[in-house]
Amino acid sequence: MSGDKYTIQDQQGCYFVTFTVIHWIDIFSRKDYRDVIVESLNYCITEKGLVVYAWVIMSNHIHLIITTKKEENISDIIRDFKKFTSKKITTTIQTVPESRREWLLNAVSKEAKRIGRATYYKLWKDDNHAVAIDGIRISIDERLQYIHENPVRNGLVANAWEYLYSSASDYQQNKKGLVNINFAF
Repeated sequence: MSGDKYTIQDQQGCYFVTFTVIHWIDIFSRKDYRDVIVESLNYCITEKGLVVYAWVIMSNHIHLIITTKKEENISDIIRDFKKFTSKKITTTIQTVPESRREWLLNAVSKEAKRIGRATYYKLWKDDNHAVAIDGIRISIDERLQYIHENPVRNGLVANAWEYLYSSASDYQQNKKGLVNINFAF
């Protein structure tokens, strides 16, 4: 989007990003779909040069603090991640016990047809709400706290480190979480 203040300008910069499910559908209320995200993040880390400093999966969106290794473009990794997870999650909807199967597939199919770019299903909103972390206007500590406290604010857990689908336990309990994060900012 031209003129969007939330676009990625520096392809090797550090960003706080938010990936939102279309229509704010609570897709990640199911473990199977959260696990697709975890596996995909770890794949992007090991195979595509993504560097994840912090993450959380909420019911209908994901927050990350990310950058890339110097030779990789963050926009390309995000594009591939969103495309793959959209396909994998819609396939998973079709194969696991899912009471909302017909409704979910109908919603993501209608969105694909509406925008005319996706062939069958569109899971993610187009924007990434990318905010550059430059240490002056936006500090990493502020965003880390925001990410880790999100499950607490939503009443999912009493303490941030208790939420399994977040990097809070890596930071607050010194325990290895589900995603291979990098602590060196």
